[in-house]
Amino acid sequence: MDLLVNIDVPDLGRAVAFYRDAFGLTVTRYFGMDGAELSGWPVRLYLLQKPAGSLGAADALRHYDRHWTPVHLDVVVDDLDAALKRALTAGARAEGAIRTEIWGRIVVLADPFGHGLCLIQFLGRGYDEITERINGAVSGLVTEVENKS
Repeated sequence: MDLLVNIDVPDLGRAVAFYRDAFGLTVTRYFGMDGAELSGWPVRLYLLQKPAGSLGAADALRHYDRHWTPVHLDVVVDDLDAALKRALTAGARAEGAIRTEIWGRIVVLADPFGHGLCLIQFLGRGYDEITERINGAVSGLVTEVENKS
């Protein structure tokens, strides 16, 4: 099994430039004038040129203003400040300040095509900083439910 990430964009050239400049990705190959495969992440990224107003899924039309989707990219970086500067210079828009959580630092961005993404810099043990708490909370909840039965 393999995982591929596909991102629809209205302008392939601008999208290649953004993902190259923001994240250091490189074009592996082009698919005519309408698609590009980029490498440099643990998964291959496919940029697919699809015009605004064209049919997306079901009867929804594509648009590239900022839009919400339950699926987004989290890009894990070693230096959040440097990565944020690079992404903003390449054309990303920050949608809030950098937040620091017990597991790390995070900032929410939008690419130039309205797609949301986050930059994450793990601190300490990363998500393992909260795993024990969640497991403990779940264990406590299960014990509490069992005791009520």
